[in-house]
Amino acid sequence: MLALLSNPWWTFMLLGLAAGVLSGALGVGSGIVLVPILAGVFMLPQKSAQGTALAVMAPMALMGAIRYWHNPSIEINIMMVAFIVLGALGGVLIGTTISQHVPGHYLRKVFAVFMVIVAVRMFIMPKRKPAT
Repeated sequence: MLALLSNPWWTFMLLGLAAGVLSGALGVGSGIVLVPILAGVFMLPQKSAQGTALAVMAPMALMGAIRYWHNPSIEINIMMVAFIVLGALGGVLIGTTISQHVPGHYLRKVFAVFMVIVAVRMFIMPKRKPAT
């Protein structure tokens, strides 16, 4: 894994920039961008790519959330955030335990299927009326 650092540092900066722009603009997790590129282009093992994406996600998501929070036209319900965080913390413990017991090539396939399902669902989802 340390051999990866022999790549020019700017390739990682550009990857981080792309992940940050997409995350901030679209609200997607960095894993959608980072996992496929780290595994496919930089040849990290699937589990290493997933762990790296999770490590990057925390500071990036926090900065993005603060920026959204300071926008007076955007409402963020703190109680909703707190309950989602509690569930997510338990979920990530379960998910990382599962991933330790599943071979990386299966995880890669499950990740790909998940992304396709989400993409298709978002593409065909009807436009929603604004809440009143």
